[in-house]
Amino acid sequence: MAEAVLVAMWLGVTLYAVFGGADFGAGVWDLLAGRAEPGSPRRALIERSIGPVWEANHVWLIFVLVFLWTGFPRVFAPLASTMLIPLTVAALGIILRGSGFAFRKHVGTIGQQRLFGASFAVASLLTPFFLGTIAGAVASGRIPATGAGDLVGSWWNPTAILGGSLAVLTAAYLAATFLAADAARSGLPDVATWFRIRALIVGVAAGGVAMAGIGVLRSDAPVLYHGLTGRGLTLVIVSAVAGTGSLGLLATRRYRTARVAAVVAVVAVVWGWAVGQYPWLLVGALEIADGSGSIATLRAMLISLGIGALLFVPPLVYLLVLAQRGELTESK
Repeated sequence: MAEAVLVAMWLGVTLYAVFGGADFGAGVWDLLAGRAEPGSPRRALIERSIGPVWEANHVWLIFVLVFLWTGFPRVFAPLASTMLIPLTVAALGIILRGSGFAFRKHVGTIGQQRLFGASFAVASLLTPFFLGTIAGAVASGRIPATGAGDLVGSWWNPTAILGGSLAVLTAAYLAATFLAADAARSGLPDVATWFRIRALIVGVAAGGVAMAGIGVLRSDAPVLYHGLTGRGLTLVIVSAVAGTGSLGLLATRRYRTARVAAVVAVVAVVWGWAVGQYPWLLVGALEIADGSGSIATLRAMLISLGIGALLFVPPLVYLLVLAQRGELTESK
């Protein structure tokens, strides 16, 4: 029962990594889109692409947090206490990012637009980094089973910095790949080329950091390292093949297929982490069987999940389909 709840929660993590990751990455490219005039068509595409769905993506984060504190309360308390700083920064980043994105379209002066635009873009860079450091802290065994651990050293260490860096690079790569496809579909070849080139650059950089990270994990997170090179090796290989394939597809301007391959690469990384860390919830401190709630609670969660999925998933899928078709417009 606990493992079934954990799988459901990890599906939420996966969806947030893909959709929320691409959302954050779009903000990173908004920051790097260039000066006002040359960057205008790129920022316009970003706004048009993420505008209809940017709020919906955080549903997955809320879902994961609710399932974590309800289904695995012994994990949530030490994790939230130890990760106070990165969780606070990430939460503030989500708030500043959302307000910046919403307000910059409606303020009256150029200075205000730049202020809110900078808030949106910088928060889009900081938030995935600090979420990635939390993953690194868990994977490297720096979260205790009870109480609070080191409030700084737990997230400022080689594995956590590796996790934060990969989160930012992966988000930027997903976003650039998605936006290149959107630009090509919208008849904007110059904008598509701009995003394609940057997707290739950041994709190669992400691969390089991941390769260098093998040594980091071996010395700083040995449990995860042995898991990834053991039972999780297949998923690591799938991620590497899909990531390399997506770069080749981007190079030949096969945008739609490249987007699918990029998603497969990210999904394989997320599940590779889960398989590599199994059966630990908090590496070296708490296993699944010891950290879960009561059977009655877990059963109620799964029943609620089934009912909620029937009510929530179809309209969300329909929203994404309409957004991809370009059939959603903002009211004036």
